[in-house]
Amino acid sequence: MENNIFQIAGFESLEEFYRRKFEWIPEKLSKDIGHVNVFRLPHPANKPVPYRRRDFFKATLCRGSSRVHYADKVFSFEKQALVFSNPFIPYKWEHIEEEEVSGFYVIFNTVFFNQFGNLIQYEVFQPTGTHVFELDDTQFEHLCGLFEKIESELISEYIHKYDAIRNLIYELIHFAMKTRPSTRIEQLPINASQRIYWLFLELLERQFPIDENHTEIKLRTASDFAGQLNVHVNHLNRAVKETIGKTTSSLIAERLLQEAKIMLKHSKWNVAEIAYALGFTEVTHFNNFFKKYTEMSPVKFRKEF
Repeated sequence: MENNIFQIAGFESLEEFYRRKFEWIPEKLSKDIGHVNVFRLPHPANKPVPYRRRDFFKATLCRGSSRVHYADKVFSFEKQALVFSNPFIPYKWEHIEEEEVSGFYVIFNTVFFNQFGNLIQYEVFQPTGTHVFELDDTQFEHLCGLFEKIESELISEYIHKYDAIRNLIYELIHFAMKTRPSTRIEQLPINASQRIYWLFLELLERQFPIDENHTEIKLRTASDFAGQLNVHVNHLNRAVKETIGKTTSSLIAERLLQEAKIMLKHSKWNVAEIAYALGFTEVTHFNNFFKKYTEMSPVKFRKEF
């Protein structure tokens, strides 16, 4: 197959996913606690999956003859497999015999796992990692049980159900990583831009969460990160844009905003303390930053949420 047969059409957001798949969007597609949902295969109104990146993670348990395109590689399995997808690699699914497909998949974004571990540290979600794990019948039935538990937790009234779901997703990840797949997808060579992006992302995430033991961040600008990585800021900006399709500054701002919301909701720190912890030299700068992205002040956000 030709390497350039597919064209990447940008990232598919959660909203676009729901619109494409179901022609509706959930009322509460939370931006603060993150999003998670689980589905059974096949969908009643199944539609082709376009080849592109998604702005969320996905774990799929599939029984049935299928073909998965990852970047310029193709992985086929005839019986059943556990497959992990991430926002960093474009992919496309082909179910060869649609009527025989069954299984589950769970989708979730990075925010859902905030302060519950770093998803990208696991090989199954890394660009050069193993993403497809073929299963025997016993393994498949065991994983069906895990997905059914996720399904049950999601509709339950248990106050800590999202913690339970996070643990079940981690169980899926560790199950896969403990399993030696009968066939491995060929690893993709990581290029210089991807390497710089991953180093930047690691530095960014290493600064969080902010708490009594880690009271402030040190790196706030693209120049700060470039200095730590010993590269020119323009080189860093190009690498990030090429790899993820976003600017370095926008990723930093998104992460700062995410942490600000968490601290306003869950910490007892006042707005000034939060502002200084996030590297703002003036509280007014933090207020303006927060209003720019949320259209409300930090004080109003804290009262309403």
